[in-house]
Amino acid sequence: MHNAMPGKLRGQSTRWVVAAVAAAMLVVGGCAQLAEKERELTFRVVPGTASWFDGLPAGAQDLQLVVTGDGKPQHIDAWWWPAAAPSAPAVLYLHGSRWNLTGQTNRIEELHDFGFSVLAIDYRGFGKSDGDLPSEQTVYEDARVAWDRLAQLQPDPAKRFIYGHSLGGAVAIDLAAHLSATAAQSGAPVPAHGLIVESSFTTFVDMARAVAPAWVPVQLLVSQKFDSLSKVAQLRMPVLIVHGAGDRYVPSHFSEELYQAAPEPKKLLLVEGATHNNCLRAGGAEYLDAIRELFALSLPAPTQEGKSARL
Repeated sequence: MHNAMPGKLRGQSTRWVVAAVAAAMLVVGGCAQLAEKERELTFRVVPGTASWFDGLPAGAQDLQLVVTGDGKPQHIDAWWWPAAAPSAPAVLYLHGSRWNLTGQTNRIEELHDFGFSVLAIDYRGFGKSDGDLPSEQTVYEDARVAWDRLAQLQPDPAKRFIYGHSLGGAVAIDLAAHLSATAAQSGAPVPAHGLIVESSFTTFVDMARAVAPAWVPVQLLVSQKFDSLSKVAQLRMPVLIVHGAGDRYVPSHFSEELYQAAPEPKKLLLVEGATHNNCLRAGGAEYLDAIRELFALSLPAPTQEGKSARL
């Protein structure tokens, strides 16, 4: 299965962030309707099925996870795509803004081809999941519920991983920091073996500050903080940070700053020739080698097509 995302669908970060900041400036004026508009512009949810989606991958299952929202159960739509080998490591896939699961098949397929079993979710407000509009808090909650399911699907903590792309990288870092802090408080081992963050940023405020006029106090205006920079320093698991060197949507210097803030063990991979959405495919063997090296996984060598055999 291969789904090619058309180039014209790539977002423009300047317009996205400026619009969110403009809405946030009006939020300070006290309008709850505009606070909702800020969230709408932050997540930019595209309803329906992506035009390039050609069906659920063969062998993948559609699952429903339950989370409590507004005092009642709500459902999170998820895909579970087990690897051929029962002993394979499993990864929780957390996507970014705009596209639901039907727009994520390229990256999900690449992780599966690397040898991972993949659990991928749509946050509430995306795809077939319940809810009207996501928020920073609800996507964090959804990721934690999904992690609990991944722990059931893969009982071995040494074979559990977290992956986040773009805005999903901030969600992944929050989850990894939460697991690290909880383990530290209880004196228990961290229940995850590693974290992969691709094409993400330090904080949403930093993204806004990079494009907003210098006089705008964006740190006071933006309510959706996504402060990955402070959280990444709290990690107690290996972290692989990946970015396309040609990313014009989220500049790669954000990943370099995340890397500097993260504790060891860590690795930074800047993929030459890659943009915002294609690091896994463009990186190929280099990406897989970085996973193998940092996480000490016995992954097979890539095939001539740049993919590995199943674990």
